Amino acid sequence: MKIGIIVQARMASTRLPGKILKKFYEKENLLEILLNNLHKIAGVKVIVATSINEDNDELETFLLNKGELVYRGSENDVLDRFIKAAVAYNIDGIVRICSDNPFIDLHGIGVLIEKAKTSDADYIGFRIDDKPSILTHFGFWGEFVQLNALKHVAETTELGTPAREHVTFHIYSHPEEYRCEWITVPDFLKGRNDIRLTIDTPVDFVNALKVYSGLKAQSENFTLKDVVTYLDEHEDIKQSMLKNISQNEK
Repeated sequence: MKIGIIVQARMASTRLPGKILKKFYEKENLLEILLNNLHKIAGVKVIVATSINEDNDELETFLLNKGELVYRGSENDVLDRFIKAAVAYNIDGIVRICSDNPFIDLHGIGVLIEKAKTSDADYIGFRIDDKPSILTHFGFWGEFVQLNALKHVAETTELGTPAREHVTFHIYSHPEEYRCEWITVPDFLKGRNDIRLTIDTPVDFVNALKVYSGLKAQSENFTLKDVVTYLDEHEDIKQSMLKNISQNEK
C-alpha cells in the first residue's frame, strides 16, 4: 500500500475567510505550521487538496512557491476531490488532515500509518468517549481511509449529500458496510468537553494563538499532555472555548 497525507484546504471559510493563510505564529501562517510539521513524517507524500474556485488561486500560488504538492478539484464534492487527488499522486491509503488544525498530533499520525500498514480496515480513526474524533472540537487527530472505500462511497451515494461533503462520514456511519478500526485516545483527554483547538472562527484563532504562543515559549516540541496542562492553568481560555463550543456544536 502506498500511503500519503492529503490536507483538505480552501480559502472560502464562511466564518473566517482566508484563515489558513493568515499569519499565526511569528512569520508563519496556519497552513505553513501544519505542513512544516507534517513534513517531519518520513516516507509519505503530503498533498494539499483544494478546489478549482478562483478564490483558491492565491492558495495554489503560495503552495507551489513553497514546493508543495497540490491538487485542485470540486468545491462541493470533496469526496471526489480526495479520490482524484489520491489517483493523481498514486496513493491508495489516505491520511486525511484538515488544514485548520495547527495542534495536529504527529505521534497520532504515526500510529495511524503504522496501524494501516498491517490492517485490512477501510477506515481507522481515533475515538474519544464513544465518539469519532473527527466529530469533536479538539483538532488533534487525523483519520485513515482506503482509496477503494472512498470510490465505493462515490459509487453508492448521491451528490449533495453529507457523504460527498464530509469525506469519511458515510464510512464510519455505516460499520455494517465498511471495516472500521478505532484507536483510543489518552486517558487524560477522556471526558474533556472544554477543549476547542480546531480553528473555524475569529475567537478560535485568538484562543489557539494564545495557547500555541504560550506552549512554544515553554518548549519547541510540546505534546498533547502539555496542551491540556496549559489549558488547565489558564481558565479564561477554557471558558472562552466552552462558550464557542456551545455556539458551534458539531
